[in-house]
Amino acid sequence: MARKKKSASLIEEELPEAIPVIQPITETIEKNYMPYAMSVIISRAIPEIDGFKPSHRKLLYTMYKMGLMTGARTKSANIVGQTMKLNPHGDASIYETMVRLTKGNEALLHPFVDSKGSFGKHYSRDMAYAAARYTEAKLDSICSEIFRGIDKNAVEFVPNYDNSMTEPTLLPTAFPNVLVSPNMGVAVGMASSICSFNLNEICDGTIQLLKNPKTDIEKMLDIVRAPDFPCGASLIYNREQMKEIFETGVGSVKLRARYTYDKEANCIDVIEIPYSTSIEAIMKRMTDLVKEGKLKEVTDFRDEIDLHGFKLTIDLRRGTDPDKLMTKLYKLTPLEDNFSCNFNVLVDMIPRQMGVTEILTEWIKFRMGCVKRELQYEHDRKSEKLHLLLGLGKIILDIDKAIQIIRETKNEKDVIPNLMSGFDIDEIQANYIADIKLRNLNLEYIINRVKEIESLQKEIAELKDTIENDSKVKAVIAKQLKEIKEKFGQPRKTQLIDDYDVSEYKEEEYVENYNVKLILTRDGYFKKITLVSLRGNDEQKLKDGDEIRTEESATNTDELIFFSDKAQMYRARVKDFECDKASSLGEYIPAKLGFDEGEKVVFMKVLNEYKDEDKFIFIFENGKGVKVPVKAYETKSFRKKLTGAYSSASPIVGVFYEEQPFELLMITDNNKAIVINSKLITEKTTRSSQGTALFKLKPKQRIVNAVRDFEEKYPAAKSCKKIKVPAVGSSME
Repeated sequence: MARKKKSASLIEEELPEAIPVIQPITETIEKNYMPYAMSVIISRAIPEIDGFKPSHRKLLYTMYKMGLMTGARTKSANIVGQTMKLNPHGDASIYETMVRLTKGNEALLHPFVDSKGSFGKHYSRDMAYAAARYTEAKLDSICSEIFRGIDKNAVEFVPNYDNSMTEPTLLPTAFPNVLVSPNMGVAVGMASSICSFNLNEICDGTIQLLKNPKTDIEKMLDIVRAPDFPCGASLIYNREQMKEIFETGVGSVKLRARYTYDKEANCIDVIEIPYSTSIEAIMKRMTDLVKEGKLKEVTDFRDEIDLHGFKLTIDLRRGTDPDKLMTKLYKLTPLEDNFSCNFNVLVDMIPRQMGVTEILTEWIKFRMGCVKRELQYEHDRKSEKLHLLLGLGKIILDIDKAIQIIRETKNEKDVIPNLMSGFDIDEIQANYIADIKLRNLNLEYIINRVKEIESLQKEIAELKDTIENDSKVKAVIAKQLKEIKEKFGQPRKTQLIDDYDVSEYKEEEYVENYNVKLILTRDGYFKKITLVSLRGNDEQKLKDGDEIRTEESATNTDELIFFSDKAQMYRARVKDFECDKASSLGEYIPAKLGFDEGEKVVFMKVLNEYKDEDKFIFIFENGKGVKVPVKAYETKSFRKKLTGAYSSASPIVGVFYEEQPFELLMITDNNKAIVINSKLITEKTTRSSQGTALFKLKPKQRIVNAVRDFEEKYPAAKSCKKIKVPAVGSSME
């Protein structure tokens, strides 16, 4: 055994090493990746001009060949099994494709499959469909328009994957299904997201283009107003945005749920939601809002979907305005959602991004080709029949001669040649005459058949004229569209709301407002205390060695600014802080607002309005000071952090807010001080300015404190009053 192992090892050692093949990345992509990418784009993810992906087309055509246009439904498992003759993918993926096309799933405005059983719901990702062995299906009546002319050579057929049968390359849809059925797919390097439009409007818009191919976009917008979704809901209409989608095929539409209010039960019933969301996504977001304390108006919410359709019930607290609450929910939950449009369609196997008018124009070209092929098929069949009847007409004068020729012919193979020579007809005509039954060899039968010649000639001439005249072909298509609209058209499901009629959510209107006391300590601890909580308990608990730096009255809707010792300003809202008690330490501001490491808060101010006349005053350790307009800190949006809030050339000692001039005390590290009026401090327009010298300092001397309202704490400071700057400090002893 040992020898065997050794010999095997030797053999392995003697094998030559594989020589690695070096292939440039561009060649790898071209030879290996590109074929895969093109296969996904062309054969899987992007719909073609008939509005179907290959998987849809194979399924529907299989059902058509199974005779499911009429008669009873059959088990879905049977349909799935038969579809595998055209679609070699797993049965699960085929059944999933079928589920979306069913009436029960409610994903399409005009479902193609008439279903029986549980097929789940488009608006619920957790509502699973039943197994294929339990459900039944057949084609819906609208499929008669999907397959119109398919048996008359309206479209080309190609062999299936094993050459055992043929299948259509496209379905000859008699209406622009590409814009009536919503379709989404993600390919390689591109995606397609096509919303659905109302069948009535699309038919009218197509008829308009058939009459006038140069119809402008404004006219089309008047006819095809906006997308129409199977789920209904409301669409916030903006004509300019809609115009962009119609022109380019790219853009988004905003959808919001529709609801009713039950006054007796004090609850909101959401009955329609945006097409792009689900009830589970909405409920999850509402659950998160309840946990965050942002949905106090709601006591409960639940899924009440039943046989009558969609329903999400929201129970309200007493006194809650339902319309105001829904405006809030539209902003904070998927009850208002966007549908992103990206109209990528395959035309002649080439992906193209097109607007609505361009798609309809391409569909008209496609449909004209289908109708011409169908008319040509009828023309050829009638021409063949006419050819046979013309041969029959030649024997009308002498039927006995035809009988005699057949009777006197000894060999069967000579019957056709003898008839051809006897009446000057071709082989096809002779075969037809020879196959006539004996009982039909009477004058009446032959005369009646020959009478059809004139009507056939007229019909053939009309068909030829129509085929050669594009205007007449367009008239045929328009007539079909009118019939389809009359038979299958239905009112819009999605309600249109002008964008200027929509009430926008304003957060401050939904925040509970009440008076509070705000406290900031020197070490950076912050408290928001309600006035009710302060009654009889105004003794504040502080950390050892800490002291109160700022104390202000405010309301819960006010805004706050904080300056740090690193020349940065932070914004917050009072409502962002939880209410505290006097007995607690409060929230640590650097942690709450995300300060940088080692950064400390030096100033806090309630600031809702940035007035021109108000100023911030900054006092620095080097004895300089500057006054900066409050307006310099105003931003267009609510920026939570502002860098470069003041000069960082010298450490900050104090920050003050000036509405009116005030007396300011500055103290050095050797207990020298000056008291000046804030009017003496120079104003600068830029936040980074160092200002001017206020305190004449000796070498190595620095300012350690700056205080306003100092009389009680520093009574001796009165003797340090100065009227000019820079000033020499006086002793406070």
